Amino acid sequence: MQNKNIEKRIINLRKQIEDLRYKYHVENDPHVTDDVYDALTRELHALENENPQYKIENSIDRVAGTALDKFEKVKHKSRMLSLNDAFSKEEVIDWQKRIKKIIPNENHIEYFAELKFDGLAVSLIYENGIFVCGATRGDGFIGEDITENLKMIKSIPLTIPSLRKEGIEGGRMKAEGENRMEIRGEVVMSRDTWKQLNKFNEKNNLPLFANTRNAAAGSLRQLDPKVAKERALDFFGWDIADTNGAPLVTHSDKHKMLRDLGFILDNHEKKTNNINELFSFIDEVEKIREKFPYGTDGVVICVNDLSLQEEIGVVGKAPRYAIAYKYPAEKATTTVMGITVNVGRTGVLTPLAHFSPTLVAGSTVSKATLHNMDQIERLDIRVGDTVVIQKAGDVIPEVVEVLPKMRTGKEKKYKMPEACPACDSKVIKKDIFYYCTNKNCPGKDRRSMQHFVNAFEIYEIGPKILDRLKDEGLISDGADLFTLEIADLSGLERFGEKSAQNIISSVAMHKKVELWRFIYALGILHVGEQTAHDIADTFGVLSKIMNATEEKINEIENIGPVVSRSVYEFFQDKKNQKFIAKLLENGVSPFQTKGMSKKLAGKTFVLTGTLPTLSRDDAKKKILASGGKVSSSVSKNTTYVLSGENPGSKYDDAKKLGVKIIDEAEFLKIL
Repeated sequence: MQNKNIEKRIINLRKQIEDLRYKYHVENDPHVTDDVYDALTRELHALENENPQYKIENSIDRVAGTALDKFEKVKHKSRMLSLNDAFSKEEVIDWQKRIKKIIPNENHIEYFAELKFDGLAVSLIYENGIFVCGATRGDGFIGEDITENLKMIKSIPLTIPSLRKEGIEGGRMKAEGENRMEIRGEVVMSRDTWKQLNKFNEKNNLPLFANTRNAAAGSLRQLDPKVAKERALDFFGWDIADTNGAPLVTHSDKHKMLRDLGFILDNHEKKTNNINELFSFIDEVEKIREKFPYGTDGVVICVNDLSLQEEIGVVGKAPRYAIAYKYPAEKATTTVMGITVNVGRTGVLTPLAHFSPTLVAGSTVSKATLHNMDQIERLDIRVGDTVVIQKAGDVIPEVVEVLPKMRTGKEKKYKMPEACPACDSKVIKKDIFYYCTNKNCPGKDRRSMQHFVNAFEIYEIGPKILDRLKDEGLISDGADLFTLEIADLSGLERFGEKSAQNIISSVAMHKKVELWRFIYALGILHVGEQTAHDIADTFGVLSKIMNATEEKINEIENIGPVVSRSVYEFFQDKKNQKFIAKLLENGVSPFQTKGMSKKLAGKTFVLTGTLPTLSRDDAKKKILASGGKVSSSVSKNTTYVLSGENPGSKYDDAKKLGVKIIDEAEFLKIL
């Protein structure tokens, strides 16, 4: 190949490789493959090695250089500023008010919002389109030279063709210094890469990185560039500090120019002069940020107009024209006030830590699962300890770390109980779990729990939710439902804040419950809805029922000796007394309706078919509230059959027995 053709081939290879890099990293073109990129790069390497006269400094090549002895210092041409944080929307509003005081004549200030990446801020210097220097933020004035490490990041262009002067002289591009541009942005590591790195470190007994930011920073602060190359880092641009005289008017113009130059920028941006639209953007990002491949801990908001930015100015190390809205921390510290144990549906005992109400990930929580005794021993969690709790997105809060240096000496080690807290039966250990040995333990009776919530009419809590609450150790029995908080439920799989709020609101609404429902919910053997009504009507107060003799209960109409014996024995049982006391302590308040109508006293109804306006449950409530009874089958003792559309066999039975059949309209007249 002639020299002229070789030179042309080299130039075309560089352009093609740069184009592929742009398509892959900026346009996210799925048709660009590593195989094609690598093949072109290998050819370029070969041609440059064979023809060194055409090789230029800082070509597309990203071969790691020799390990450095230390990092050199780099003075920034303009200070790399830090941002002031806002932890609430109210603080953003206060920031906006401060800006308006500085520029009172500006009625319509345009704002620009973008993601705040959780990485390491760096500065990239390009001269005549060639990447010549990269540095950390440092103290804002002076950073560390990490150029060789930054060259290993594929999403950082080593050359920017649109800024280069064509022509080769002495094997190097002409770089006269006047064509200078400084790009600033964030070096990040993806969550997947971070997880793989930690798996490798764990396998090889190396320290684990706490998060993607630490991993990215640690990768860049290695003296050997090969380490940075192996870590698969990425770079997201967010500013141009030295624009080389480009006519830019707004910060959003800078973003457009960065994209045009070939840098990656995240597409989640918002330009508006309406503060409420900024808040909507913040909320939208919060909902989806957990799905992002890279960590982001907030949203950066700035005044978009660059001339206004200059007028508003800087105070200390932070610009007044910008602020960082930070999402609620996913970790917090708190004090363990106590540890209780709940029984799951399989009989496993799950310890639960109780602590001072603490704000974490936007929710106030006061308890967290400890999973099992092995977890308690591994972390050495003691009652009174200061601990780190974590709630990442839709995850139930958990204790992840103990701070032993915060101990006072009064902390107490926890011991798993020898007797089941729900039934006092013996507890045994299998593998790492502790189990209740009682097959009939009320703590693991799934059906009794479902009966309880249905009797209280807490229909928002179905069987699957109950199972999950029990498996997570959040509840052992119906009484525990009344201690749940939004944070407990919002951490469940497929649950959100709204669903959690609906359930908590429903539970709170049913703390005040009719006395007959309270009795029915207890699940006393042989006691159905009608018998519960009869007991409540006779005694009127819970304490009288609990202290009633068997003979007194037996005096109630339609209650025989078998039922009265069952009721008496239930209320004499200490475990049942304990459960009722727990319900009352947790805010449940049974009441008896005073002056209840006796209009339907002595009358028995059977319901069939679909009524025009009333549900069967509503009709049943009206009958019971007026002193009537509801039966599931028709007999000679049935007073009325209340029939609607498409009645069943009960309608035919009523005709055969001569029982009066009424419709909804007649039923309402009787009432």
